[in-house]
Amino acid sequence: MADTANRPRCGGLHHVELWVPNLGRATASWRWLLETIDYQPLQKWPNRQSWECGDAYIVIQQSLALTATEHDRCRPGLNHLAFHGGSRQDVDHISDEATDHGKSLLFPDRHPFAGGAENYAAYLEDMDGFEAEIVELSEEGR
Repeated sequence: MADTANRPRCGGLHHVELWVPNLGRATASWRWLLETIDYQPLQKWPNRQSWECGDAYIVIQQSLALTATEHDRCRPGLNHLAFHGGSRQDVDHISDEATDHGKSLLFPDRHPFAGGAENYAAYLEDMDGFEAEIVELSEEGR
């Protein structure tokens, strides 16, 4: 019988690949965020870079097959990626440092409860229009 104890859960995220118009700009912004929330560098190629956390990894790639030069999170397709960010203090730290790393805070008038009174999070957008939500990891979710 195969050892299933260490296999990833069925339905768990395997990887995400973001195609970006400017690899250098995107890599600088995403590297900071991903490494802040415990992703580790995985691989680096001339036109892409990846980071991993557990069984999942994220690739940032500047593809020659791009059909547009900007991402619009309000169009059909990817709206945002949401990550567990740790404690409220961790979420606040990430939010406070975001502008130094090419990200802007979305919904500042409702921050940190833009997702509702039960959802403590920072909604960050990079210069290419990609949004990342950094969510407090509640005691129930640990």
